[in-house]
Amino acid sequence: MRTRVAIIGAGPSGLLLGHLLDRCGIDNIVLERRSPEYVQARIRAGVLEQGTVEVLREAGVGERMDREGLVHEGVSIVYRGRRTRIDFRSLVGRTITLYGQTEVTHDLMRARAEGGAQSLYEVSDVQLEGLDSTQPVVRCLHAGKPVEIRCDYVAGCDGFHGPSRVAIPADRLRVFERAYPFGWLGVMAEVPPVEDELIYVGHQSGFALCSMRSHTRSRYYVQVPAGARVEEWSDQRFWDALRARLPADVAQRVHTGPSIAKSITPLHSLAVEPMQYGRLFLVGDAAHIVPPTGAKGLNLAVGDAYTLYHLLRRACLDHDPEALAGYSTLCLTRVWNAERFTWWMTTGLHRLDEDGFEQRVHAADVAYSLGTPAGQCCIADNYTGLPFPAIH
Repeated sequence: MRTRVAIIGAGPSGLLLGHLLDRCGIDNIVLERRSPEYVQARIRAGVLEQGTVEVLREAGVGERMDREGLVHEGVSIVYRGRRTRIDFRSLVGRTITLYGQTEVTHDLMRARAEGGAQSLYEVSDVQLEGLDSTQPVVRCLHAGKPVEIRCDYVAGCDGFHGPSRVAIPADRLRVFERAYPFGWLGVMAEVPPVEDELIYVGHQSGFALCSMRSHTRSRYYVQVPAGARVEEWSDQRFWDALRARLPADVAQRVHTGPSIAKSITPLHSLAVEPMQYGRLFLVGDAAHIVPPTGAKGLNLAVGDAYTLYHLLRRACLDHDPEALAGYSTLCLTRVWNAERFTWWMTTGLHRLDEDGFEQRVHAADVAYSLGTPAGQCCIADNYTGLPFPAIH
């Protein structure tokens, strides 16, 4: 097979990149190791920055998002019993939209199918060859048969455990990493949200978050130790822990019900430099991981895909392949800003087993940020999303 761009991974970033390329006439193939049903069923993040919303509209897949998404103009942060509302619109003139990653994926898969673009699902044994040549090759098995795809460029949108990043020689890649000694226990339930906006809570017993997916479906999280197992947490134990960490007036308004999904997410920060090697370009989780505290993972992936799309347009349509040399530099500035913000949110709002000096520094930092206009503006600016890189 022959294509201009081989895209490894059918998550939101791979599907978005493929759809944008298809719309401007750049041939591409998407490869995914899972089935379409599995991809559409994955429950992930649900907070979209304003820039992400605008990109999805530009891509022609924003109609259902605009109809069903929940636009939020602020978020509340409760720290040491004191509640502060960060007013996005008044501070930075932007908003966020709650619309699940599952729904974004569904919209992009439908658009790709309607456009007739080619996708191969349930592929295995993906191997990337000749990445430092002018014609890379992707080999895999599909329906039990070997497939060889010759292409001009490869986009690694296959997440942290995919084959793209590990195809880069170890001596050509720097890895920056931090693991946190706790995780998030998340529960989804068919109950109305406790409030119309998200509530972040930094409590002496640990972090908590009240989120939602719709007016009738809620998503809640509590901090648990590293190594905790889902089986140890009954629904009742979860609801009790959540209520104990919320302000009393909020706790008494929490609607409880049977969980329809329950999982534990370890918290982890990671970034690699550079995000490219030869004609391979890493996108999203293949290049960076952020804790979910700042709601940045999906949004960073969209930013990467959108940047790569513009550079591939210049390479393929304007015959300017040198433009792609700047991909990593353009993306990493935004990536490291998100790494910093999510690190700040994580260390500031979670219970940490640190010495007294570290605890007091974090407490002073959070108190200053929540208690001053400049600090609140910084939170609003980062949470609603820093601008995507300017492509000249």
